[in-house]
Amino acid sequence: MVESKHKWKAWLYLAPAIVLLLIFTVWPIINTVRIAFLDGYNMLGAVGGETYEFGIKNFTDVLDEYSGFKEALINTLLLTVVTVPLSTILALLIAVCLNSIRPLQRFLQTIFFLPYVTNSIAIGMVFEAMFNIIGLSPDAASAESWGIINNIIGLFGMDPVNWINVNSGYWPNFWVMVIYIVWNALPFKILILLGGLQSINKQYYDAAKVDSTPRARVFTKITVPLLSPMLAYVVITGFIGGFKEYSSIVGIFGDDMKAVGTDHSLNTMVGYIYDALGSNEGRASAAALILFAIIFVVTMINLYVSKKKTHF
Repeated sequence: MVESKHKWKAWLYLAPAIVLLLIFTVWPIINTVRIAFLDGYNMLGAVGGETYEFGIKNFTDVLDEYSGFKEALINTLLLTVVTVPLSTILALLIAVCLNSIRPLQRFLQTIFFLPYVTNSIAIGMVFEAMFNIIGLSPDAASAESWGIINNIIGLFGMDPVNWINVNSGYWPNFWVMVIYIVWNALPFKILILLGGLQSINKQYYDAAKVDSTPRARVFTKITVPLLSPMLAYVVITGFIGGFKEYSSIVGIFGDDMKAVGTDHSLNTMVGYIYDALGSNEGRASAAALILFAIIFVVTMINLYVSKKKTHF
């Protein structure tokens, strides 16, 4: 009885957070769903008193082959499918190595974690400078400076690559983004996996030592299975983050999301939604719901697979 009398205090303390969530989270979600089904909705028109019919025209406009949605979807899928497995595998290997190193372990953890606390736009600008070629001629035959990355490539006797400059191709641009996204995703995944490694009971490894089990077998039969809950978590969150990729591409290629002087674009689904805001909020809302549906389906598939493969 005493506890029930004071519940109002708990609700009073929670009230500011609940009000903020209702205003800035719950209502925008509800409003996005509403706007998505108002054909041709435009905020300025709505303020001016225009009315809109209920329908699915916004969705058909998004799925139209000339809207750019297909290109954005393919770019997003490619970046996600390539970067998530690659970053997860690298993070697992680095976490295992860090866990086995005692000297300077905390120092190395701090170094690997730095990208996570650094602004992604600033990091993108640094990557743009690293891959940039200064004074490139239109025919890509000469340049004043081939940039840091191409200078490193040249040390191995390979020809420089036109990564992100005039007349650069889609795939060089794509691989620059893959390198950046993987590098930017590593800190969080390493932190999660390293924490999981440190929580594994050492008795399993002691028993493997007694049996003289090879290290590769210890890794595949002990470490990976016992780490599977954390692996499932980083994979699921990786796919969710991959489908929401946007700021990293803007950091390197700018608002156009493509290299100067090229026709192809690395626009993603989130970029597509931002482009529609201010001119056609109905289309932006429809695209946001489609993105939500894709993320939801992929997450459900990952959860189903992880239930079969995860060991608790």
